[in-house]
Amino acid sequence: MRTRGKKYQEAQKQIDRVRLYEPMEAMELVKQLAPAKFDETIEAAVRLGVDPRHADQQVRGAVVLPHGTGKTRRVAVFARGQKAKEAEDAGADFVGAEDLIGRIQEGWFDFDVAIATPDVMGMVGKVGRILGPRGLMPNPKTGTVTFDVSRAVAEVKAGKIEYRVDKAGIIHAPIGKVSFPAEKLAENLHTLIEALVRAKPAAAKGQYLKGITVCSTMGPGVKINLLKVV
Repeated sequence: MRTRGKKYQEAQKQIDRVRLYEPMEAMELVKQLAPAKFDETIEAAVRLGVDPRHADQQVRGAVVLPHGTGKTRRVAVFARGQKAKEAEDAGADFVGAEDLIGRIQEGWFDFDVAIATPDVMGMVGKVGRILGPRGLMPNPKTGTVTFDVSRAVAEVKAGKIEYRVDKAGIIHAPIGKVSFPAEKLAENLHTLIEALVRAKPAAAKGQYLKGITVCSTMGPGVKINLLKVV
């Protein structure tokens, strides 16, 4: 059984484990109880009423948070010709085709998001087994396979995040940093929940949103009242 540190245990004592907090109050509490000296990430864990074992109940997508995540993300774009130039002009950190594939095959992964134009996806597929397990494979469902590379790069730089339900039926997503004002964290959470509601699978029956918990990287979780978010 995992043993928590003293700071974590002290912070946990200040949380009512039964109570469902309003979003703003929860954000203030999470910020207050963040124990680390660095600017911790605040993450939302959203429990959904889906069975991820069934393909028709998968929940996956992307959303641009209005206030970003507080993290600068490095973007690699697989494209040729004019589209490569558009990606460079949009602020992509790395742009290329065969050269990028070669670097990846040699063990290079100094990027956080990969974007590709549809015409080079056959080539990118050669490193799919390498990129896939790392969550770096471009995917049309998340808007990272597109000819509109300028927009795709701009959205990632502006705070676009990807989400995907795990085996337990939970979505884990960053919604900002401890240094963010509580208002911005609450607005980012609201935007994420709206996106999840839109992504509800038709096959999902019964209650879809079952619970929301927010926590900092090193801090305890705080449960949020669903009715105050949706």
